[in-house]
Amino acid sequence: MQPLTEVDIVIRLCLAFAAGAIIGFERSSRRQVAGLRTHILIAIGAASLMLLSIWLPQVSGGGDPARIAAQVVSGIGFLGAGAIIRLGIDVRGLTTAASLWLVAAIGMTIGAGMYVAALVASALTLSTLILLGRIERKIFPETRKRMLEIVYNHSHEPDTKIAVKILKSFRVRHQHISICSGHENQKKTKVRFLVSILETTNISKLAKTLKSSDNIKRVEIKEKY
Repeated sequence: MQPLTEVDIVIRLCLAFAAGAIIGFERSSRRQVAGLRTHILIAIGAASLMLLSIWLPQVSGGGDPARIAAQVVSGIGFLGAGAIIRLGIDVRGLTTAASLWLVAAIGMTIGAGMYVAALVASALTLSTLILLGRIERKIFPETRKRMLEIVYNHSHEPDTKIAVKILKSFRVRHQHISICSGHENQKKTKVRFLVSILETTNISKLAKTLKSSDNIKRVEIKEKY
């Protein structure tokens, strides 16, 4: 292996910056926890540590270049875990955690001077995040938790069978129903559904279809916090 020069070090760090910026920009565009700056810092840090693992044996005349690299692989798991968020029964951030781990690998690859491998890995990563992401969302659309409130015009317990049937026709799953009857002078009853709605569902059309049912006064679909 040829000894590292200062020019080699600068080039490799700049390439690590570019690779981290490209992948991080895609994550930032999707408002992820770990975005542009995080990916850049990880890529540069991984490349720097890889350069260090190569440099030390050259100046000391011995040592194992793989020891520092191995610690980077295990240490990046802590950052990846920080990007994973649990929201009730939903888990978010797995893709971002994987991209952090991968951008560290790309940084190490650049630090080792494997430019072709780093370029191919970066291109495949972007293709996975952008192109395959779009295909995946079309074939397997994500679901969002919503609170659906239906206000009926009468005060006695309403018949929710029609609403449930409409929800099923729109592929909306309901997990919970609560009924809140109004006071005697209020001729209305509020029914709340905790629903899972696909991203591809036309929410406006769903609300209009529900409103077209008899005795329904108002329909509201809210974010669930």
